[in-house]
Amino acid sequence: MNKMDIDIVVPWVDSSDPEWQAEKSKYSSDNSYGDRPERFRERGLLKYFFRCIDKNMPWVRNIYFITRKNVPEWLNVSNPKLRIVKHEDFIPANALPCFNSSLIERYLHLIPGLSEHFIYFNDDCYVLSPVRSDFFFHNDLPRDMLAFQPVVANPNDPGMSHLFLNDALVLSRHFDKRKTVKENFGKFFHIGYPLFYFIYNALEMCFPKFTGLYSVHSAAPLLKSNFEELWAEEREYLESLAGNRFRSDSDVNQYLFREWGKLKGRFYPSNITRHVMYSEISDDNSKVIRVIEAKGKRYLFPAVKILCINDTVSSPEDLSVSKQLIDAFESVFSEASSYEKRSNE
Repeated sequence: MNKMDIDIVVPWVDSSDPEWQAEKSKYSSDNSYGDRPERFRERGLLKYFFRCIDKNMPWVRNIYFITRKNVPEWLNVSNPKLRIVKHEDFIPANALPCFNSSLIERYLHLIPGLSEHFIYFNDDCYVLSPVRSDFFFHNDLPRDMLAFQPVVANPNDPGMSHLFLNDALVLSRHFDKRKTVKENFGKFFHIGYPLFYFIYNALEMCFPKFTGLYSVHSAAPLLKSNFEELWAEEREYLESLAGNRFRSDSDVNQYLFREWGKLKGRFYPSNITRHVMYSEISDDNSKVIRVIEAKGKRYLFPAVKILCINDTVSSPEDLSVSKQLIDAFESVFSEASSYEKRSNE
């Protein structure tokens, strides 16, 4: 395994907090995209995120838990690996209060004490089986894929279309597309990538300008130095986005910094989709529940190591749906983690 310090960063919001609700209402606008309920919904699954990390990633140095103010009442804040990070600890005052995950992501490199190598998790990603550090980093570099993917105009989630296009526009100011492919040919056309990414990359050479880049919706291995470098290049532009308290059509997110490093060639090419499963919460979560209960060991090869269960605009708010997922996790991750208070505390 790699011998390096690797941290985890995960943001969380307590949407049930009356103070947070009151503050949010002061700044809410007509931005239906950035202020949708699923952006802040809590389904009671966070403790299983910590249980998965505790059991399956014991080599992690620290977990930086980003919160506006509150922490879950069950969270063991005295755990020596846990670092509670409040927004004001790393986000400039002129960008606060903040209800925008994309804004939070742009300032991750300013988290005090964060290591050069870190993994960015959303709290809807669960590590179902043991993974080593070299699952994320190899030879000091993030494992990742360098692939083109056209930005799709999605009327059901237009904000993501804007994000991907905005990221590509920034990158296009610093990279010549065809020159970059030539310089990183082996990383665009790496043996082991899924076949359709070879096809994507080949077809994209017909277009001289960037149309978008592919990023896996999962835990992201990142380098802090990529954030610092891009901020040095684009500080004025990035600072101009500080007023986006909610997700906005003008935003860029952590994918921008991830792709910056990849276009610089600072990654180890791997098929990172092989052990990742993405699913959206719906009325029928039977497939996801089977994967959880099997700890990712599906009948189909390969096994799922990281499961993302995304809460979307079409996901039901029904409490019974949340209970189904909680029951599934409880059936295989019933043991409290070191990140939870003991019952007598």
